[in-house]
Amino acid sequence: MRARDEVRTATLRMALTAVKTASVAGTEARELSDEEVLAVIRTEVKKRREAAEAFAGAGRAESAERERAEEAVLAAYLPAQLDDEALSAAVRAAVAQVAAAGKTGPSAMGAVMGVLRPQVGSTVDGGRLAAAVRSALAG
Repeated sequence: MRARDEVRTATLRMALTAVKTASVAGTEARELSDEEVLAVIRTEVKKRREAAEAFAGAGRAESAERERAEEAVLAAYLPAQLDDEALSAAVRAAVAQVAAAGKTGPSAMGAVMGVLRPQVGSTVDGGRLAAAVRSALAG
């Protein structure tokens, strides 16, 4: 706030509001765990990404740029993402593990994702993970 960074201030206020809303959702208010807070932030990042794409598609470049700036602010609070090499190594290991159990091809997607999700946790975006698994199973 002291730096007068309006985008950062507004984005952080929005994120705090989203976390508070998530904490009072349901039958009674509760304190969110760190993983639940990260899930809320990931959701907000995804919303910003989708909104930026929609604004860009509609020819509203200024609004799309604002959404991208907000996404960058929020992404700084998420854990670092796995690099491509580490992701492909994890996917290969999971595919081999599932193949040893007798499941191969595209029908093994759910089994591979079930093995990978606990391993990689929040260090990989779900869409990126699914694309890597799909690619490994197809080839």
